[in-house]
Amino acid sequence: MGVLFASLLPPSAASAMDRPMPAQVQAPMKSQEFTIRGTLRDGKEPVVGVRITATSINGFTAESVTDKDGRWVIVVPEKGTYEVLLDVSTLPPDKPLASGEPNPRIVEFGTSSNMGVIFKVGENIAPPVTSFGTIVAERVVAGLSFGLLLALTAVGLSLVFGTTGLTNFAHGEMVTFGAVAAFGLSAWGFPVWAALIVAVLLGGALGWVQDWGLWKPLRRRGSALVPMMIVSIGLALAMRYIILFFFGGTTEQLPGAQSPLLKFAGISISRNTLVSLVVSLVVIIAVALLLLKTRFGKATRAVADNPALAAASGIDVDRVIRMVWVVGSMLAALGGILWAYYRPGVTFNMGQQILLLIFAGVTLGGLGTVFGALIGSVLVGLMVEISTIWLEADLKYVGALAVMILVLLFRPQGILGRRERVG
Repeated sequence: MGVLFASLLPPSAASAMDRPMPAQVQAPMKSQEFTIRGTLRDGKEPVVGVRITATSINGFTAESVTDKDGRWVIVVPEKGTYEVLLDVSTLPPDKPLASGEPNPRIVEFGTSSNMGVIFKVGENIAPPVTSFGTIVAERVVAGLSFGLLLALTAVGLSLVFGTTGLTNFAHGEMVTFGAVAAFGLSAWGFPVWAALIVAVLLGGALGWVQDWGLWKPLRRRGSALVPMMIVSIGLALAMRYIILFFFGGTTEQLPGAQSPLLKFAGISISRNTLVSLVVSLVVIIAVALLLLKTRFGKATRAVADNPALAAASGIDVDRVIRMVWVVGSMLAALGGILWAYYRPGVTFNMGQQILLLIFAGVTLGGLGTVFGALIGSVLVGLMVEISTIWLEADLKYVGALAVMILVLLFRPQGILGRRERVG
């Protein structure tokens, strides 16, 4: 076999194969990089020149020194358990380690390749006491931002359900696609603003392709809604693991993911949360005007109310549904980008994590009603964020399931939905 392979090569290449390769040319394959990192600050002032050491149970040791911005990074050879120690002798005299702050820390890698460790020093020793009213106000603002973010994606899901009757379980992957596309474009050198705009447009293009290649042929064949819903579940799984294959299982950050805290009337809110609130509100108002004031909006409402009568009136039902898919997918992509900034981070299953909350908002507001999806999503967002005052952060999303159960028990049609006779 080796003789046959060599005979297919040019003479120069074949003779080169006979010579031993120099040792310096045989470079080892580059392995994946794992890091432990953090930022050391006294309030907003970085603490420079502090030594941080990481030690593994296998005896590996590495250290880093905080830079001018207070950042430090330690590269480790593999995932595992590490002991991270801050050398208190390198701290400035006026910036001691906070009382009760654990040092060293034990860090254990999970699915992520980057682990963060934060040590509190200086002003962080005695944080100012925040009143209960201020805490509630901050949670309400965060809830409004999160609720409007949910509304962006829920409106798209509600539009598709209203015009086609399809419960699209692949909508969460459209959310993931928007964030992953934005990250990929920014990694390829696109300016941040261009990467975000193009990612939203790509989301709309993916919605167009979905309807053209899958949903329209199924509608033409007269497929029932339950089989189509099962197809959407399969599509969701396929898209999720395609994204996992190309993107990987790590958590990545979009440019500008770390934003400073802003204060308004004593209420602290991160800049990204405020920007998310404003962008979501502006886009939702634009969608509302589109549905209420334009021919496309009137045609969409006509198709949602009675497709057969809309077709008899001269409305191109397939074209309207195609545009609904495009608009809904663009809203999902934009929601995914804002969700990545809100979390923060981009992961392959981020859409799956938020899908339950989207369904909760749509169910609470009323299936198929756009403004119901808006109201329901805002209420779910407020409930999720305000509940963190009393509940552990890991339990706050459980309330979304409780909302759906209660609504289905006492008002199945939702807040703005119409009661219909079934059977």
